[in-house]
Order: sequence, then structure tokens, then C-alpha cells
Amino acid sequence: MAGAHRPHSGLIRIKRAYDAPEAADGERFLVDRLWPRGVKKEALHLTGWTRDVSPSTELRQWFGHDTARWEEFQRRYQAELEQKPESWQPLLEAAARGDITLVYGAKDVEHNDAVVLKAYLEARLGAA
Repeated sequence: MAGAHRPHSGLIRIKRAYDAPEAADGERFLVDRLWPRGVKKEALHLTGWTRDVSPSTELRQWFGHDTARWEEFQRRYQAELEQKPESWQPLLEAAARGDITLVYGAKDVEHNDAVVLKAYLEARLGAA
């Protein structure tokens, strides 16, 4: 259906820093506080590194990629995002212009901050 997608906004994708960039990625933003191990800056083809949008060091260390803490991690991270809209606003603006990719370093592709951030941003785009 032609009118089914949101007007004036692109797709938000997530991708591991270790996966090769593709033209379809659109603007690429590293959303981790720490640079991914063993990855050269040039290899990521980033538009920007939005480290302030990542979970606090305390939250990241508490979570420790323990899937038993996943639900609580999502709740706490979203609460942190609510407190710092200036950290995610540029991502929302980029997504309003076109496709963006949130780049992250975690091994777990289902339980990481980029998954939470993507859902958070999509909810904001949908509300706009």
C-alpha cells in the first residue's frame, strides 16, 4: 500500500561494527561509549560517534550482557535516554532525513544498547 510507510523518515537499522558497511546503511553512527576493539576508524565509514547516547558506564557494567537482566536493562536505559534528549535528538533528525544505521560493538545481536535505542527512536519518529 503506497501510503503505509511514514512520510519524511527513513529506516533505522542496527549493525555490528565488525560487519562491512553498505550503501544501503545511509548515515552511520557509532552508538557505543567505547570504540570497538580492533576496528580502524576508516573501516566504519561513520557520519558520527554519538557516545553520549550510550548507556552510562554504571548501567553498562551492571548489565554485563547478562540476558537475565535484559528487561531491567531496557527499562533503565530508556529512563536514562529520557533524561538526555540532546544525546539522541541528532539521530532522530538524521532519521527524519533518510536511512540511518546505529553501529555497535557487542557480540550479542539481540541484547545490546543499539536494540533498545532503535526501538526508542522509532517510537519517537512514530509520534512525530
